[in-house]
Amino acid sequence: MKVCVLGAAGGIGQPLSLLLKLQLPAGSELSLYDVAPFTPGVAVDLSHIPTDVCVTGYVGDDVEAAMQDADIVVIPAGVPRKPGMTRDDLFNMNAGIVKKLVGVGAKACPGACFAIVTNPVNSTVPIAAEVLKAAGVYDKRKLFGVTTLDVIRSNTFVAQTVGKSTDEVNVNVIGGHSGVTILPLLSSIPGVELGQADIEALTPRIQEAGTEVVEAKAGAGSATLSMAQAAARFTMSLVAAMNGEAVTECCYVQVGDDSSSFHAQPVVLGKDGVDSIPEIPPLSDYEQKVLDDMRETLAGNIKKGIEFANAE
Repeated sequence: MKVCVLGAAGGIGQPLSLLLKLQLPAGSELSLYDVAPFTPGVAVDLSHIPTDVCVTGYVGDDVEAAMQDADIVVIPAGVPRKPGMTRDDLFNMNAGIVKKLVGVGAKACPGACFAIVTNPVNSTVPIAAEVLKAAGVYDKRKLFGVTTLDVIRSNTFVAQTVGKSTDEVNVNVIGGHSGVTILPLLSSIPGVELGQADIEALTPRIQEAGTEVVEAKAGAGSATLSMAQAAARFTMSLVAAMNGEAVTECCYVQVGDDSSSFHAQPVVLGKDGVDSIPEIPPLSDYEQKVLDDMRETLAGNIKKGIEFANAE
């Protein structure tokens, strides 16, 4: 398996690359790219860790070489969120980065699975879809927005609330990956019953958990370590699925045949990416209202990405 990380020298990219070096199957190749001149040094540093995963580092104009024949491309490249910034404020900075990198990937590894971490995911995934479409290589089964951070936050906060181990909690999160578009399904957690007061307290906390980190870091960055763990978990699930296991993860994908319809929900992963998308479990009245209220925002985010991708 060849996994390429774009933005590998950044705050998410370095810990993500470390986790992948430790977890990828023996014989895998880990290809790291960033514009930062010390990226080859990150690769050398990681290469000293004793696992049977080959690490190579690329910088500058070598992005196509880094991506050549990759099976999975993970993209955390971009500018982090700062205090007072919304994910939408990041749009103009990060949209161009994703458009350019995916455009190179369409040539270097057209059959790869692309896992987009770069925010705002609600918009950057549709950008990637349009770029791949324009290149004639779009496969909706192989493009993902990584929303796993919303899942692991939900699991952590719920476990703390009910006094369970996080291993005993698995929350499905649907919708999108910013603010009000994040909807944790707290009414249907296997083995966990939450009161409505807890649900109505936890939902906005999960939606704004990114801001919690940004403010706590006091201008020094956004969620990097937890995002790296979430991206590593999703990548390893994808690796397992491509190696023949049936794995279910929540992620942001094209739903149905409408190429402007993206939604986060539980997805069964398989050898070719998305294997199937099960029906969402029944929602409570509260969850249905949150879902209904987010639709316009999510549709606007998607439209913004599509328009950016298709602008001259």
